Amino acid sequence: MKAAPAILISVLLLVGVAALPSAPPQMPSGRDVLTTSAYASLEPIARGRPFELAVVLKIREGFHINARQPSADYLIATDLRPEVPAGFKLGEITYPKGELHTFSFSKKPLNVYEDKAIIRMALSALPDAPLGTQHIPFKLRYQACSNEVCLPPVTVDVDASVTVAANPNAAKPAHPELFHSPR
Repeated sequence: MKAAPAILISVLLLVGVAALPSAPPQMPSGRDVLTTSAYASLEPIARGRPFELAVVLKIREGFHINARQPSADYLIATDLRPEVPAGFKLGEITYPKGELHTFSFSKKPLNVYEDKAIIRMALSALPDAPLGTQHIPFKLRYQACSNEVCLPPVTVDVDASVTVAANPNAAKPAHPELFHSPR
């Protein structure tokens, strides 16, 4: 019977702790707000031929990143910088158009990407491009924001893996959902 008061006190303490408000959810890091994937327009790609890469940015729900053309000078633009290895030549990089959205922290609508954005670029495999699997690395810099707060800008590594073939006839269109087929 002496244990009954101790058990009662323990139960009351547990109930009291359970009734306390829980800690607010922790804000994710900028790296956790966005995932990237890279895709080639041809598989394999052929030496001496042009191809395209698409870098798909998937942005976590409740967040956005500034578009390539931000609405104000103080905003951090999304920037993809390829580190093109020997055997490849970079062409034009095309960023998607952002969408204007109004947020509680800004009186002016901001040009942003939400949900998904696709950055495309033209490349060529040179006649002396190394055969087999090749990696084309990129650095992606962006700043993620929610409706209440902007996270510090981050730079993440993105890797595009392509297979290079000597035979131009081996190259076949890939990922039609990302690339327009030639007409």
